[in-house]
Amino acid sequence: MVAVSVLQYLLQVVSLVIVGHLGTLPLSSVAIATSLTNVTGFSLLSGMVGGLETLCGQAYGAKEYKKLGTYTYSAIITLLILCPPICLLWFFMDRFLVFAGQDEAIAHQARDFSMWLIPGLFGAAILKPTTRFLQTQSVIFPMLLSSSLVLCFHVVACWTLVYKLGIGYVGAAMAISFSTWLNVLLLACYVRLSPVCERTRGDLTGEAFRGVKQFFRLGISSALMVCLKWWSMELLILLSGLLSNPKLETSVLSICLSISTLHFTVPYGLGAAVRF
Repeated sequence: MVAVSVLQYLLQVVSLVIVGHLGTLPLSSVAIATSLTNVTGFSLLSGMVGGLETLCGQAYGAKEYKKLGTYTYSAIITLLILCPPICLLWFFMDRFLVFAGQDEAIAHQARDFSMWLIPGLFGAAILKPTTRFLQTQSVIFPMLLSSSLVLCFHVVACWTLVYKLGIGYVGAAMAISFSTWLNVLLLACYVRLSPVCERTRGDLTGEAFRGVKQFFRLGISSALMVCLKWWSMELLILLSGLLSNPKLETSVLSICLSISTLHFTVPYGLGAAVRF
């Protein structure tokens, strides 16, 4: 799980590295956008999906294998329901950033970047529960393989979109969205076709929709813990945009925090392995 966590986080790091060669304005804009989308979107999804640890762990321990699939569907439905309000917030990101005192050029580019992350948000709403579904069963190698393939694809896609096609910093957001959905498709194919998941995958039924309320109740508590920890770091990048030279300050801080967060994914992966 350490390798899986690191590989998945490297998508964001690779994007920052590639955009960094475009200059301080694109890098600072992407850094601000990444921070705000993490704070308002991806951290919420990561926190909510923690509810599956309780539900899937109990079901797997009690040998009620079909419930794993049902609970996972409930999680996916819940996270997909949360996505539209998050997208609405991202749509007005530039106004929020300008109101908060951020540089206007950074705010407008950050909003453009966020718009192209919206497909990736919906992909993450499916990917995160699917990952927990496999984690509960200690099915790690398929996630390691898919994450490795996706990272290789992402490096090529990001470089092609940003430089070869001349799309610029927005191409990095497109690459993240493409890569997220590729990971979803690879894992979905494995879950559907592999005999390992035959007894647990189940089908989408009315029970999954009825379980949304239960999952939401558990997910909120988990989300609060994850979000408060995540927000404390991302807030630093947002505050750096208020300094005298926001383009330079934000760029430098985003690089430092990205590297430090990469280190944190190692104990996070070890913790996930211990839980399951």
